[in-house]
Amino acid sequence: MACANTSLNSATAAVSLQFSSSLINNEAKLSSAYTPLMGVPLTSHHSFPLSSKGSNFTRQLVVYAKRISGLEEAIRIRRERELQTSSTSRRQLPLRRGKVSQRLPVPDHIPQPPYVSSKLLPEISSEHQLHDSEGIARMRAACELAARVLDHAGTLVRPSITTNEIDKAVHQMIIDAGAYPSPLGYGRFPKSVCTSVNECMCHGIPDSRQLQDGDIINIDVTVYLNGYHGDTSKTFFCGNVNDAVKRLVKVTEECLYKGISVCKDGALFRKIGKRISEHAEKFGFGVVDRFVGHGVGTVFHSEPLIFHHRNDKAGQMVEGQTFTIEPILTLGSTECITWEDNWTTLTADGGPAAQFEHTILITRTGAEILTTY
Repeated sequence: MACANTSLNSATAAVSLQFSSSLINNEAKLSSAYTPLMGVPLTSHHSFPLSSKGSNFTRQLVVYAKRISGLEEAIRIRRERELQTSSTSRRQLPLRRGKVSQRLPVPDHIPQPPYVSSKLLPEISSEHQLHDSEGIARMRAACELAARVLDHAGTLVRPSITTNEIDKAVHQMIIDAGAYPSPLGYGRFPKSVCTSVNECMCHGIPDSRQLQDGDIINIDVTVYLNGYHGDTSKTFFCGNVNDAVKRLVKVTEECLYKGISVCKDGALFRKIGKRISEHAEKFGFGVVDRFVGHGVGTVFHSEPLIFHHRNDKAGQMVEGQTFTIEPILTLGSTECITWEDNWTTLTADGGPAAQFEHTILITRTGAEILTTY
């Protein structure tokens, strides 16, 4: 899970300060009428006097469209057309709220994180989480369990299964391992996992809705084991997904690893957002700035906040530090709306969104992905 970008409007952030990542750019939008011109040389046949002796030579003036925002918009328009005109798939119906069942019980012998006893949304801790050898060992154990639970949840994804059934399976696997499902009771979140379908950017609450052929679903798993949180997510295909959305999911996963690749002791945090944005823009996808990665360890959400878009954030990484990187990319607008449950956050235009997440450990020479096995 990620948390909301607290650099945005504080009142809005207070409502949805939860588990995800990202950015809102005031881009110059080009009309679709200009799309055919993007990346194509324009020629002019004006004559330029190049010699004082009176000789005139005709020079071809080649102008290239270099504005990143314009190129990004042109590619995005093309992607939207692919989605709308694909003959091999139908456009998914808008997401609708299903029935949310009662929260599942956790055995009394399983230790719970401190926020479970409060109905208030916890504040983000200002402390960066650095670990000694024992702490790193416990982080590895929690993160490995989260990765195994997530992969098991992914095997359940198919048409007709409900997200509530996925939640039950995740909950059972976590408590069977003697761990606590971190989302459960976090700021009144009523379930043990986040399930975000199609246009849901993040924090989807499992309910009675059945998955449909052609859906995509992000499953976000966090476990609390031996006093440490492990946090990870993936976006899965349900049945036959159209090519435009498959490309969005593929590039989102690539962006995650692009961001991880710049991490090491002494590296600037802002390099993560720069690298992710560069890759996303090549394909015309938007990078959401409303939600960010976060420090994770004995505390679920702490500094540093990890921005996935271009930014000027100060600070650098330190060996022994753990945090999440979890970019959300969209096929269309990065603007979002949040349902009245104060958690479920959708793209404003109804376009699909995808997200991937790992918890990483900063080392002297790079970064170790902890949410794997």
